Amino acid sequence: MMRSLAIHDLRAAYLAGATPRTVIEEVLERVIAAPEHNTWISRLSLEQVMAYVDALERKDMKSLPLYGIPFAIKDNIDLAYIPTTAACAEFAYKPVRSATVVQKLIDAGAIPIGKTNLDQFATGLVGTRSPFGAGRNSFNPDYISGGSSAGSATAVALGLVSFSLGTDTAGSGRVPAAFNNLIGLKPSCGLLSTAGVVPACRTLDCVSIFALTATDAAQVLRVAEGFDAEDDYSRRIERRGFNADAFRFGVPKTIQLEFFGDRDAAALFEKMAQHIESQGGARIEIDLEPFLNTARLLYEGPWVAERYTAIADFVRKQPQALHPVTRQIIEPAATRTAEEAFTSQYRLQSLRRQCALVWQSIDVMLTPTAGTIYTIDEVTADPIRLNSNLGYYTNFVNLLDLAAVAVPAGFRSDGMPFGVTLTGQSGSDEALLRLAHRVHRSDEFKVGHDIRAMKVVESPQIVAGFLSVVVCGAHMRGLPLNHQLTARGGYFVRQTQSAPRYRLYALPGGPPVRPGMISVNEGGAAIDVEEWAIPVEQLGSFLAGIPAPLGLGRVQLQDGSQPIGFTCEASAAAQATDVTHFGGWRAYLASLC
Repeated sequence: MMRSLAIHDLRAAYLAGATPRTVIEEVLERVIAAPEHNTWISRLSLEQVMAYVDALERKDMKSLPLYGIPFAIKDNIDLAYIPTTAACAEFAYKPVRSATVVQKLIDAGAIPIGKTNLDQFATGLVGTRSPFGAGRNSFNPDYISGGSSAGSATAVALGLVSFSLGTDTAGSGRVPAAFNNLIGLKPSCGLLSTAGVVPACRTLDCVSIFALTATDAAQVLRVAEGFDAEDDYSRRIERRGFNADAFRFGVPKTIQLEFFGDRDAAALFEKMAQHIESQGGARIEIDLEPFLNTARLLYEGPWVAERYTAIADFVRKQPQALHPVTRQIIEPAATRTAEEAFTSQYRLQSLRRQCALVWQSIDVMLTPTAGTIYTIDEVTADPIRLNSNLGYYTNFVNLLDLAAVAVPAGFRSDGMPFGVTLTGQSGSDEALLRLAHRVHRSDEFKVGHDIRAMKVVESPQIVAGFLSVVVCGAHMRGLPLNHQLTARGGYFVRQTQSAPRYRLYALPGGPPVRPGMISVNEGGAAIDVEEWAIPVEQLGSFLAGIPAPLGLGRVQLQDGSQPIGFTCEASAAAQATDVTHFGGWRAYLASLC
């Protein structure tokens, strides 16, 4: 019996001898035995699922990063030969090919289990606007699951799959994550292809990822991301990073924080802000007003007409097929004018300039994911206003071309989960996930509905698309040239030592003063170093900025590995000061104080 479907745990089970067939058989048993939360719209039959298992058993596990990992798909994303409904049976069609992101995941070894429930046509943050039943929260079925990616969240939280795909235009991949105690990644716009996705607002739509841990979400992201020529809104994203050990996080002014009377949520948010400060973050108060003004454009402006455009023919022919609340929102948008559209575009551009000024003083923004949570009865009685409340912190993100990660942040006194969101500039996805990993790793924060202690990999790994680089001096954390790594999207991996075959010298010149680590045949010592990872495409520009006599070459570490690292020409020792006896550059710098 598996305790966890987290990707790391399943990989370990496979390495210990488990087979995809036995794992998936248990997964299907869990699905059948699970309480009814209106999670699924359709599930694959035993024969359909096992066809994927059969194909997988002929492949090498080591070459497939998601080998045997079960996942769920929001039912506005295509899976070949399985109906896509967008939570509207009359709209349904059967695609002959899978969405680009789905196919990438299957090619990497992941196994689809079924299609999940959603607010119809992905219009809503509540999860209740579905003729297939209101999404019920995994902790208390009287409460909303959050939407629109309702079933995608509960499938992961209830332990039925390892991860799931949702979509996120206005918060649909973050709000359900918060309400079900999950990681919810809203990637940079265009990073994941939307080919094969039923559009809501095509210019803003993103495919999102629900997972138990940030490391799981990062692993799925690395498989699913990439430019897709078949998606007109796909683009190549330049990676952006920040120093996860010394970063600035913006928190809205107290007067701008809105919890809709939920005192528990307010206390939990402040507790998380203090926790992030303890992780090396410097709290900076920011003005949220331009972000809130941007958010108002999404539903109060003409962008709602884009939702109408996506399904205009269907709405004109079968308006009665729409959920009553969905119809109430979408149908009137047909009267929006071109004048309104252009006026709002001009307004948005002005707000983008205002918001850009905020990012000059912070690396990441911390907000609640949602200020509170509601029961299904409360939302049924007041569907528009309460849904709007849930978008207070989410509606601006895609309009401003930002990335965001929802992170569990504790529980209210009634046992319902609360979550926060880390938001960053486009391209900061990996950096946000690394920070999410750090703040979520605390024993206080659990995963999904299974509130056992988390099981996560403590040290980040060198991931696909990145190269290990060993630094021994001014590029280490907190030192003057570290920004040359973080600005290129680099991230810290570990602190370690070289093999005992080097001498360390303080080179003349500066500022900043730099060390040279020189390989010797005799009299060498182990030197304190740091291992970092930087994107492969950034290595050339990084190398170009390294002055002689320094360079990059192979550096042997104490564990016998030989990654790329800083080396120094032996001739430089003649005019340098030998500081090997300090054991490392930090200790030498401390001796100068």
